[in-house]
Amino acid sequence: MRWACDGFGGLMRVQGVLLGLILGISLVFIAQLFGDWDEAWEVNPGAVVESWHRLREGSAGSGDAHHFLTLLSCAFLHGDVFHLTGNMAYLWGFGALVSELLGWRWMLGVFLLSALGASVSHVIIERDSWIPMLGASGAISGLMGAYLDMALRWDLPDPHIWPLAEPVAPWKLAALAAVFFAMDYHSMFTRTAGNIAVGAHVGGFTVGLVLAALVVPMPRVARHRRT
Repeated sequence: MRWACDGFGGLMRVQGVLLGLILGISLVFIAQLFGDWDEAWEVNPGAVVESWHRLREGSAGSGDAHHFLTLLSCAFLHGDVFHLTGNMAYLWGFGALVSELLGWRWMLGVFLLSALGASVSHVIIERDSWIPMLGASGAISGLMGAYLDMALRWDLPDPHIWPLAEPVAPWKLAALAAVFFAMDYHSMFTRTAGNIAVGAHVGGFTVGLVLAALVVPMPRVARHRRT
């Protein structure tokens, strides 16, 4: 089974929101190049933890609200062009897969909730750190987790995603997602990832996996596996 888009119009109808998300993140990166405003919107674990304590004490203010907003805003920021292009390539790949299966609303919902889950996971793991974190890879890991769960539960069609010439078997894409998760999980405990926030990757992946397992409906193009 193969999916195909009916020209540019079909591509925009199915993947327009995803392309808009990629474009928006890219424009944010361009804006980062022309100012020093972006660090204020990166998530700082130590600052978030302090804001959380003030919230529990009932003394939180507008500055604390800003720190909580960075749990989401950091996913739209990137450190350099290589960071951006790598993340956008994987966002296009797995975002397109989830959009094809579930529609753009589910894709966007998984992205945003996984971004939050990734940031919260990073803050918990690095709660004593004051080094800021940024990037969309945690949210993208959530899309990987969601696709892995669906590929394990249901018989999915072979996706055809522009600009790939041929469709790729779902099990290969699921295996790719599983390998990335295993590498991040291993790096999180061995502390071998350098300045990569693998805890955020693991947190985002877990959120996407859980959403697909508990909330996401069975795609109309999927079939139950035969036993």
